[in-house]
Amino acid sequence: MKPAVLVYALLAIAGAALPLSQFLPWFMEHGLDVPRFIADLFATRIGGFFGWDVIVSAVVLTVFILIEGRRIGLRHLWLPIACTFSVGVSFGLPVFLALRERALSAD
Repeated sequence: MKPAVLVYALLAIAGAALPLSQFLPWFMEHGLDVPRFIADLFATRIGGFFGWDVIVSAVVLTVFILIEGRRIGLRHLWLPIACTFSVGVSFGLPVFLALRERALSAD
C-alpha cells in the first residue's frame, strides 16, 4: 500500500470516529428524531455556521467526486458519497482521496 493511501485511510478512520463519538450518544438518547437533530444543530448561530458549512461542503464534495471520479474512470463512486452523507465530509473526502490515489498509482 502506498504511503499516501495509508495516510488517507488513517484520516478516514479519524474522520469517522471523531464525529460519531459525538453523534452516537445523541442518537442513543433521542433516536432517529430528525426534527430534533436539525433543531439541535441550528440551536445557536455557531452551530448553524458549522451546520451550513458542512452541508455545503458535502454537496460540493459530491459534485467533485462525480466529476473527478468519472474523469479518471474511478469505480465505486457511491462509496465516498455514502461515507459523506452517512458520517460527513471528514469521512467521505479521505475515502475518495484514497480511492483516487490507488487508481492513479495503478496507471
